[in-house]
Amino acid sequence: MPDCRYLCFWSQKTCSVDNYRDDNNEVYSVKVRAGKRTYIFDVRSTRGNDFYITITERKKRQDGDGFQKQKLFLYKEDINKFMRSMEEVVEHVKTELLPDYDFDRFDRAHEDDEDNERPRWRNNDEEMPR
Repeated sequence: MPDCRYLCFWSQKTCSVDNYRDDNNEVYSVKVRAGKRTYIFDVRSTRGNDFYITITERKKRQDGDGFQKQKLFLYKEDINKFMRSMEEVVEHVKTELLPDYDFDRFDRAHEDDEDNERPRWRNNDEEMPR
């Protein structure tokens, strides 16, 4: 089983297991509910037993007819660069742009929410290590 712990950077306590699909190439999935949007982080496998990540933003259409989706593909050779850049941008927002904003209040607000479980491996009920 691949080591997918880096997904916790995005999900932390606001994630839940996404069981809405049963694709053969989906290895692990985490869903983050964020108001009117939902972010879905999937680890997928290729035919050659390699792995990549898809990040999907899903939101309801304004006309109420279905969902609008946008998808980003992240390949293994780009994961470290992506994570460094993401961490740099988040740190800039938190320290330079919004230093007085309480970002942790959203984690506290969702601690008791039943939809927010610890992420789990796709093929069994074992909890992912912290």
